[in-house]
Amino acid sequence: MNDTLHHHADGPPTGPALLLGPSLGTSTALWDAVAPELSSAFRTVRWDLPGHGESPAELIGPGATVAQLGSLVLDLAERLGLERFHYAGVSLGGAVGLWLAAHHPERIDRLAVICSSAHFGAPEPWLERAALVRKSGTDAVAEGAPGRWFTPGFLNGREGRLGRTLVDDLRRTDPQGYAACCDALAALDLRPDLPSVAAPTLVLAGRDDPATPPVHAREIADAVPGARLTELAHTSHLAPAEQPAAVLAALREHFAAPGPGPGMAVRREVLGDAHVDRAQARTTRLTAGFQDFISRYAWGEIWTDPTLSRRERSLVTLTALVAHGHLDELAMHVRAAVRNGLTPEEIGAVLLQCGVYVGVPSANAALAVAQRVLAEDGMEPR
Repeated sequence: MNDTLHHHADGPPTGPALLLGPSLGTSTALWDAVAPELSSAFRTVRWDLPGHGESPAELIGPGATVAQLGSLVLDLAERLGLERFHYAGVSLGGAVGLWLAAHHPERIDRLAVICSSAHFGAPEPWLERAALVRKSGTDAVAEGAPGRWFTPGFLNGREGRLGRTLVDDLRRTDPQGYAACCDALAALDLRPDLPSVAAPTLVLAGRDDPATPPVHAREIADAVPGARLTELAHTSHLAPAEQPAAVLAALREHFAAPGPGPGMAVRREVLGDAHVDRAQARTTRLTAGFQDFISRYAWGEIWTDPTLSRRERSLVTLTALVAHGHLDELAMHVRAAVRNGLTPEEIGAVLLQCGVYVGVPSANAALAVAQRVLAEDGMEPR
């Protein structure tokens, strides 16, 4: 049996480590909209709870505790060679962070506790939920999850795609692993430990969170010495999925992260915030490494090289995309070329030149794409 928590690592191997903990019923996907940009500065390590995502359910059993979960996280850190690390966690993952900071202060540099609690209420409801899931599976709790996790209507919009993925993750969660985590929440009471937390601590609360209302966050912030509390408007329980930009900004400030780096800054300047935000929102466990590569290498080293101006780079890029028939990318870079100072007439001249040296059919298809894009943006050539 695999005796290690499943994890997903991104970012520079020599960067400061940042462990990202999940909420009950979710997987590493909870951080999909936040981790890629954090990975420009940190070695981010997302992990799955036992029975969740790809972690074995057998890592814990009935009567499990948050201390056991914290020990599993420490085992993972040992295997990765991490003596000290930053930590951010949501709900149950946040409680694991509090336990680590209180009981192993030598391992935690800075801590962020998101939509979490030091005491999740009376044990009976959690034990009843554990019994229900052991009997009927996680489908029995999945129907009510959107109401606990998200503000009304969130799942219906484009931004709700990640939320729908997380609900699907809950349905796939092993019932025994989920129930054991419920047992851990039933037994949890970290309130006596809070004054001993020495790590600089940020507490984030969703103002519309029914699972851990802001009063839970205030209790943590009042008891942890020097802790800072931030409440996020229009936010429910899974804040990294519902308000990734706000969570990212808060974590960057708290963990003293540098800005997103020259690559991400140039990428946004050339392609526009809307395009980059869409790309980040679509990031999955499969594509996260590629997004990191593009930001750090293509945009952070090639596009920032001062040998060529951005205007000249757009000329080269348009030609290369036409030559290889990458019309979807061409549409994006037509808009980028305009941002970099090319006029519609100059873009047309580039594509005409491509007709001579690349081929008439390729140039014809490229002209159709450019004409459509420029027309959509109200910039057709005179």
